[in-house]
Amino acid sequence: MSVAPDKTVALQDRFFRALPEMAVRWRAEPPAEPRLLVLNERLAAELDLDAAWLQSPDGLRFLVGDLLPDGAVPVAQAYAGHQFGGFVPRLGDGRALLLGELVDRDGRLRDIHLKGSGPTPFARGGDGLAAVGPMLREYVVSEAMHALGVPTTRSLAVVGTGRPVLREAELPGAVLTRVASSHLRVGSFQFAASTGDIGLLRRLADHAIACHHPSAVNAERPYLALFEAVVAVQASLIARWMLIGFVHGVMNTDNMTISGETIDYGPCAFMEAYDPDTVFSSIDFWGRYAYANQPVVAGWNLARFAETLLPLLSDDVEQAVAFAETSFGVFQREYDAVWSSGMRAKLGLPDAEPTATAALVDELLALLKDSHVDYTSFFRQLGRAARGDAEPARGLFVDLAGFDAWLSRWQALGPDADVMDRVNPVYIPRNHLVEEALKAATAGDLGPLEQLLAAVTSPYDDRPGLERYASPAPEDFGKYQTFCGT
Repeated sequence: MSVAPDKTVALQDRFFRALPEMAVRWRAEPPAEPRLLVLNERLAAELDLDAAWLQSPDGLRFLVGDLLPDGAVPVAQAYAGHQFGGFVPRLGDGRALLLGELVDRDGRLRDIHLKGSGPTPFARGGDGLAAVGPMLREYVVSEAMHALGVPTTRSLAVVGTGRPVLREAELPGAVLTRVASSHLRVGSFQFAASTGDIGLLRRLADHAIACHHPSAVNAERPYLALFEAVVAVQASLIARWMLIGFVHGVMNTDNMTISGETIDYGPCAFMEAYDPDTVFSSIDFWGRYAYANQPVVAGWNLARFAETLLPLLSDDVEQAVAFAETSFGVFQREYDAVWSSGMRAKLGLPDAEPTATAALVDELLALLKDSHVDYTSFFRQLGRAARGDAEPARGLFVDLAGFDAWLSRWQALGPDADVMDRVNPVYIPRNHLVEEALKAATAGDLGPLEQLLAAVTSPYDDRPGLERYASPAPEDFGKYQTFCGT
C-alpha cells in the first residue's frame, strides 16, 4: 500500500535511481499485529518526524514498511562480501529493505532501512524474519555507541510483529527500523566489481563520493581520494572501538561501511576484563575477529576495497596498485593519531607528547591483562586517583608493586580528572545486563530494557541508584557468547 502517511514524511529513491542494477524492488511483509516496543523520540526529532504520529496505527505501519508515502520505492540492496575470509559473490539484503532516503532537519540525507521485514530474493533460503531479542540488542548497543561518540547506524524503533519466529525455540518476531547515512559497504563495491561492468563501478564510486566524501570530486584523482577518505574514516572508527573495548564480532567486508559508521550489531559485545584475545562470536573459533585483531582485519578489508577500485585508479594495473599501496599509509597514521589522542584523554593527559605516554599506555595495558581488570570501570576509578583517592584503582590489581610504580609515574604528569570523566564512561551495555533486559522483553516486560537504555544513553553521568549498571558481571555469569544470523 502506498499513500502519503504524514505530511512530514518524504522518502527519496536516490540509490535505486543511481544504481538500479544493485537493487531489487520489494515490499515488506505486513505484520500480523504490530506493537511498538521502543521508539527513539530524540532520533525521530532529528529526522523531523512526529513521534506522536509514529506511535499511531498508521505510524507503526510506516515503521514496518506497510504504509509508505506516494512515490516511495523500497528495495533490497545487492552486495557481495568476504565472510570470515571466504568470498561470497552474491549476498544482499536477505531480510532487510531500504525504504528510501529522508532529508533530516539539518539537511542531511539519511537511509530509512528495515531489518526483519521478510524474505527477499537475496534470502538464500532464510525466512527473512527477526526475533525481538536481537533487534532490541541492536537498538541498545547502537544507541549506546552513539552516546559514546562512536559513528554508527542508529535505531529509530523496534516493532513487534505478532508473528512467531522459529530459531532454537519459537520466539516473538520484530522489525528494527534502522537509520544510516547510507548502507554502502565495501561489499557493495565487491558486487559491482564482480560484474565486470566498469560503468556500474564508476557510478557506484560517484554515488559514494556524492553521499559521503564530496571533497574527492575536486581531487586530481577522485577515486584515489575516495579510497583515502574511506581508509581514514575506517581507521578512526576502529580506533574508537578499541578505546572503549568494543568487539564487533563479525567484521566481514559486507559489514564495513563507506561512510565510516558501525553497522550490524550481531555477535557484538563490550570487553569487560581486559584481554586482547577477547572473542564473543560463537563461530569465531580461530579468533579472527578478536578485540586485538580488529585493526588488522580492517586493513585486510580495506585492501579488498582497493582491489575493486583498481580499474578506476589507472589503466595501468601496476600503477593502480602503486597508487593504492601509497594511499594505504593513511590507515596507520589516522589510527595511531586517534588511538594516541584518545588514550591520552583517558589518562587525563590530553596535551602530553604521544611519545611520552606511549610506554605508559603499553605498561598499563599489560598490568590490566595480568590482573584481569575490568577495562571500563578501571578508568573511572583512575579518575578518582587523579583526585587523590587511589585505593579503588589499586584494589583492582594483583601486582600492587607494579601498579604503584606505574601510578607514581602517571601522577607525576599531573592528570586532569575532569578530562578523564568526560571520556571514560560509567555505563556501557554490559553483557549480563543486556541479556537480562532482552530475556525480560522477550517475555513481555520492557522495564529492564528501559532502565538499561536510561543508563547507557547518558554514559558519563554517574547517578545514584544505577550502581549495578556500572559493575562487571557476577562470577556465575560465565563465559559470554553471542551468535551470528540472529
